[in-house]
Amino acid sequence: MPLEDRYGLPLSTSSDDAASAYREGVDLLLAGWTGTAETLERAIAADPDFALPHIARARLHAFYQQGDLARAKAAIARDLVAKRGTARERSHVETLALAIEGRLPEAIVATLKHIDAWPRDAVVLSLPLGAFGLFAFSGRADHDRARHELCERVARHYGEDWWFLTMSGWAMTENGDVARGRAVTERGFDLRPANAHAAHAVLHAMFEDGSIEAADQLVDEWIPTYDRAGILHGHIRWHQALGTLEHGDAARALAIYADVLQPGATQAPPLNIITDGASLLWRLSAYGHAVPKPLWREADAAAQKLFPKSSLPFADIHMALFAAATQNREALAARLAVIEQRLANGKLPAGPVVPAICRALAAFADDDYAACVRTLAPVLADVARIGGSHAQRELIEDTYLVALMRSGELPRARAMLDARLHRRPSLRDTRWQAAMG
Repeated sequence: MPLEDRYGLPLSTSSDDAASAYREGVDLLLAGWTGTAETLERAIAADPDFALPHIARARLHAFYQQGDLARAKAAIARDLVAKRGTARERSHVETLALAIEGRLPEAIVATLKHIDAWPRDAVVLSLPLGAFGLFAFSGRADHDRARHELCERVARHYGEDWWFLTMSGWAMTENGDVARGRAVTERGFDLRPANAHAAHAVLHAMFEDGSIEAADQLVDEWIPTYDRAGILHGHIRWHQALGTLEHGDAARALAIYADVLQPGATQAPPLNIITDGASLLWRLSAYGHAVPKPLWREADAAAQKLFPKSSLPFADIHMALFAAATQNREALAARLAVIEQRLANGKLPAGPVVPAICRALAAFADDDYAACVRTLAPVLADVARIGGSHAQRELIEDTYLVALMRSGELPRARAMLDARLHRRPSLRDTRWQAAMG
């Protein structure tokens, strides 16, 4: 009888040790847990000709922007699976390799075709899911709905699987079905608490329903079980920092920044390093709290090394935060020129919203709030196209709101706050509403 993965799919290895280590490594990968790399390396050592651990290891390298290592391992996996691999494994390797190589449109097509044939291939199904997945970075405005519909389509194949409940529940939450999304995600979390993606997804649901105190308690109780080297450790604390800002506690938010988000302290992947750091510092400043200039300069220097050139729109927006906050007009102009050229060449799927946000952020930092409002207003409905989650993208909406208030556009600001407060309670929004009288 052939060896199988946890989802009952055959594995092209005769080594019990390789299959066991691969199953464990995939679970750790899907849980965002430490030990993933070491476990996959054990699978490779037990059977060097088994392709799947190589491509899973390549995916982990890609998370940390280790492009050369990721592509090299993907090439090895392609070679191996061609010599010894089933049709499912060949498709699995090729689909992940396309994603690793940044060939997003091709990867999306390959992913959907693969899932139609093998719906229980969780590693491939994970590609389009989440705030940094293929759908989120596709430039689509409806990527939240697309993730939810995909999960609904394959749900019967997974039942009460801890990973699937985590991701499908989060997709529900981001698509607006917050109560159901939270309940489903919490079921997955209960089945496997050693799952950073589940803790993260529950925090998103709590953000959406205004459960700030419960979210703070969840992080305090759960984070000691999760190693600081975990891929989501810093980001989960970032969520906690957002909660402290609901209470106006800038000192605690800055303490969290210093502990796990500051360049010298963080162990996060590069994309999280720039997005979590920039967005927290920007929020602090926009909400009226003092941010020491050296913090911006230090974070900007680290970010410039990680993302020196225009890349993903989501990264470019956060690099624009750094440029605006540090008044580095030259860096912003250079990045904007590339973005505009990509737009003109039809190679920017997210569209005009990307350069518009960059310009609006610069105007805000220059205290030209009227210009910020004029620039953002026409593209607010398209902000979802940059990717990320509701919690992350709310930074753009908050910038617009503050710009409305500071430019004297109080009726428009009140209307926007009323809409947000009807969606969820917010201490900060209530304070802003009261301040306008």
